[in-house]
Amino acid sequence: MSITSRESTFRETAAYGGLIDAIGGLATVVIAIVGLSGVNAPMMASVATIVFGAALLIQGGTMLSEYAQIIFPAGSRATNIEGFGGSSLSVVFLAGAAGIVLGVLSLLGIEPATLTPIAAIAFGSALILSSNAVWQLHVLSQESLRSRNQAGAGGSEILASEMAFGSAGIQALSGLAVIVLGILAISGAANDLTLNLVALLALGATIVFTGGSLSATLLNFMRAP
Repeated sequence: MSITSRESTFRETAAYGGLIDAIGGLATVVIAIVGLSGVNAPMMASVATIVFGAALLIQGGTMLSEYAQIIFPAGSRATNIEGFGGSSLSVVFLAGAAGIVLGVLSLLGIEPATLTPIAAIAFGSALILSSNAVWQLHVLSQESLRSRNQAGAGGSEILASEMAFGSAGIQALSGLAVIVLGILAISGAANDLTLNLVALLALGATIVFTGGSLSATLLNFMRAP
């Protein structure tokens, strides 16, 4: 009973983590839009970088924790989990922490025109490298349920699957676009600050979607019988 209770509590906390990083992405979008509207754009770029870095750390921690908690019980049929794991998520942690540091430095006035685009490039690279993480987590959770002879959650399982699969492509494309925008901004192109804010806007919108996909996956796993 206590083990079941602890597992349920953990999964609820993990699902809330997915919601929190989605909120962080939404905050990044709002801050970037404020900057694009002309309200102290350099400061908004720095603040958005810090907020997104924190959201990325939360998302990486949520997924790594859930990977660690998916256990295949003794006596269940053998399951091939090759290729699944949280190794690529270490890049998410590094990029999130580095982004926060770069954002703080730029907020203090230390080369903001250079540091915030560098952070955006790091964020975009992390999105590409971890683009399959939510989909892999969803597949692994469903495989875990099947190994215990438990069915999915019907329509909610289908929805979670579609969201998880869609998030992989969107995250990869967004990461590539952000890298291009970051390179253009750091190379001194015209309207470099605008390019940087657009990159942050795209990053925020992407993590809103992937955070929602992560929450759908975890909540579906929680509702499974």
